Amino acid sequence: MTTQATTDPASAGRQRLLAYTQWTEQLCRKEPGARSALRSGLRRGINDRSAQRMHRFVARWIPESSLGSETDQRAYYAVAAMIAAQPRSSGSAAADLLDEPEETDGGGTTGTEPTVEAAAGASAGPTGSQRYGTSLGAAFAAAVTDSPGRDKAMRESGAEARLNVLTRQSIDGLHRHLPSAVGYLRNLDVPVDWARLLSDLLAWPEHSGRISRRWLQDYYRQRSADADNRANRADAEEAVLDETDQPEA
Repeated sequence: MTTQATTDPASAGRQRLLAYTQWTEQLCRKEPGARSALRSGLRRGINDRSAQRMHRFVARWIPESSLGSETDQRAYYAVAAMIAAQPRSSGSAAADLLDEPEETDGGGTTGTEPTVEAAAGASAGPTGSQRYGTSLGAAFAAAVTDSPGRDKAMRESGAEARLNVLTRQSIDGLHRHLPSAVGYLRNLDVPVDWARLLSDLLAWPEHSGRISRRWLQDYYRQRSADADNRANRADAEEAVLDETDQPEA
C-alpha cells in the first residue's frame, strides 16, 4: 500500500515567496541591468511609468490568485525594489541555492532564466524553512545590539520610534515608510527576511494589527534577552575579578 504525499498550501506559499526573493537577490547580484530596472520602482506605484521596467522580471512571479488585487501585486514589486536598492555588497547567501543565470548580450537579461516552479523547488527544504520567519521587529532589535556595523549601530530610541511609526500605518503609509526603514537596516548590514516581509505586506490590509503586535513583541523580546545576556556577562566578569582579588593562602 502506498501513501500519497500531501502538500501543505501554507508551506507551498512560503516556499514560493522564498523562491521569489532569493531569485531576485541573485538576479540583482549577477545583472546590473536587472538591478537597475528593479530599483527604478522604489517608492513608485506599480502603474507609474518608472516602474514599467520591472514587469519583465516580476510579472512571472505574480500568482493567478493575485492578478485581480493591485495591493498584492504592489507587495511583490515593492520588495523587489527594496532588494535591488540595498548596498551592492549585500545579498543573501541562501540565494546561491538557485542556479546562476546565464548572461547573454549584456543587456541585463538572462538567457536561461529559471521557471517559477524550478526556482521554488530549488529553495525548498530545511534551509528555506529556517530562513523564513524573522520579523522586521527582530531585525530592528538586531540593529540596536549586534549590527555588524557597530560603529553605526542604531540607537535604541531611534529603532523603537521607527518601528512604532511603521506599525501605525495603513497599507499606503507602510509602502511610503518601508523603503527608508529597510534601507537603514541594510546600511547597517542587518539582514532582512525578504520572504517574511513580503508575506506581511500581502497580509497587512486584513491583519495589520496581528502583524504589528508580532513586530513589537519580537523587538521587545529580543531586547529583553539582550539585556539579560549583558547582565549575565557582567556578573561573570565581576566574579572573575573577585576571584583574582582574593589574597593567596
